[in-house]
Amino acid sequence: MNGKTRSESRSVMTEMVLPNDTNLIGNLLGGRLLHWIDIAGALAATRHAGRVVATVCLDAVDFRVPIHMGDLVELQSFVTWTGNTSMETEVHVYAAAAGQEKRLIDTARLVFVAVDDHGGKYPVPPLISETPEESADYSAGAERQRLRKKRNISE
Repeated sequence: MNGKTRSESRSVMTEMVLPNDTNLIGNLLGGRLLHWIDIAGALAATRHAGRVVATVCLDAVDFRVPIHMGDLVELQSFVTWTGNTSMETEVHVYAAAAGQEKRLIDTARLVFVAVDDHGGKYPVPPLISETPEESADYSAGAERQRLRKKRNISE
């Protein structure tokens, strides 16, 4: 199986925070942001695997900065590590009011598994690192996966 690069999995998704996406004080609902993060991560994983993927876990999301109604939310995602059938994706969440400069709100990591036509696990291409930074990210992702397995929350 031929490997793929991080850039081949890169995805950018943009959403506008509408009234239906907010809580009673006009801030984006945490659950809606989690939904968008899951979709953005799945887009990158699907591009890498070339098939349907299922979410295995989300490491952490910290809601430190509110995102307001009317803000544009940009989610940038890419694959950082691959195993036999699983992939770690990283999602960077940016937000900006109309006409303002976007600011980094959060970074989330998710693990997805590729699935076959019957819902079973399916092998994924290896990830090819093109820079020293990508190699370091891959090594860090492998260590995170080792810790996930130790906690028994990933394949």
